[in-house]
Amino acid sequence: MDGIDLERLRRSCAQCSLQVLCLPAGIGGDELHRLDDIVRSRRPLEQGETLFRAGQGLASLYVAREGAFKTLATDPDGNQQVIGFHLPGELMGLDALGRGRHACDAQALTRATVCEIPLDQLEHVCSQLPGLQHQLLRIIGQGINRDQGHMEMLGRRHANERMALFLHGLSERYQLLGRPGDMFVLPMSREDIASYLGMVIETVSRTLTKLQDDGLIAVRGRQLKILDAARLDAIVHPLNEKL
Repeated sequence: MDGIDLERLRRSCAQCSLQVLCLPAGIGGDELHRLDDIVRSRRPLEQGETLFRAGQGLASLYVAREGAFKTLATDPDGNQQVIGFHLPGELMGLDALGRGRHACDAQALTRATVCEIPLDQLEHVCSQLPGLQHQLLRIIGQGINRDQGHMEMLGRRHANERMALFLHGLSERYQLLGRPGDMFVLPMSREDIASYLGMVIETVSRTLTKLQDDGLIAVRGRQLKILDAARLDAIVHPLNEKL
């Protein structure tokens, strides 16, 4: 009788705390085993380590089980801009679905562990599990919504509006992870936030201080607490006050 692979059991989809985010409700045990068979667990990535690079062919999609990532685009002059952040349970690699090659780099913001899902095998399993296919479409839609939200942030003229949108979005995403939406850690640096919001780092620091002085948030290092969600929401959705 073969011994039980305890390490595989520990990291399997059935035991994963992010199962509710990655998988459709009601997926059966047999179906979970089929997913376990194709998911390749990677070694932990260190902070700053690259998961995939721009120009690399699409072979797999990834889900962070632990840690957070940023995605960066590089212009022809070699300048980089942060174009996204990814928290645990959020799918990465979707940028390559259109052309078959990644359009950006993905870099670990913290020590992280990811699940690697080979695309060819995922397509085969999805063809047999409609629920999983629908879940993937939902996740892709969420990614599109985040991209639209980023464009909205960059379209806001005032720095406090951009920052409010950013913090409001993070709050909602942490809630989807089953974590408190009013108190969370910012895994990214002030410099990363500045790049993402199209600001300079001094403006990021000044804007966070202003929101704190106004009693909307409390910031200590990378720990952030939302003190007045209603006022923060009013900055994000100013038209609601006029309805």
